[in-house]
Amino acid sequence: MKIIRAGSEPAKSGPPDWFTGTVWMEWLAEAEGPARATFLNVTFGPGARTFWHTHPLGQTILITAGIGRVQRRGGPVEEIRAGDTVWFPPGEEHWHGAAPDQPMTHIAVQEEKDGETVFWLEEVSSADYAP
Repeated sequence: MKIIRAGSEPAKSGPPDWFTGTVWMEWLAEAEGPARATFLNVTFGPGARTFWHTHPLGQTILITAGIGRVQRRGGPVEEIRAGDTVWFPPGEEHWHGAAPDQPMTHIAVQEEKDGETVFWLEEVSSADYAP
């Protein structure tokens, strides 16, 4: 058993080559092999969002606060709210972030495959972000 105390890992700013806007990331847990899941708490300021990206084994996000947006490549922009859960299948190009005037926080769960949990792509354009 391993207990990770709340606040034991400091929040870090989201890197500018992964996110647009103000984003804070807190690592909640990273499984030890043979398990492979990682858990992050991510807070997006109003208008902040990820770049387009994929996950080799998919990703689940659990919205814990605020209002946000998600989109898969070629699909419509969808609104998400606290209490919603979103599943992105393996390899699906997508982005997620806050609404233009509201922050959003989610817990992100993804698994590692061959040492990778995410593949980052290009920045989400203003045209893609706008519904």
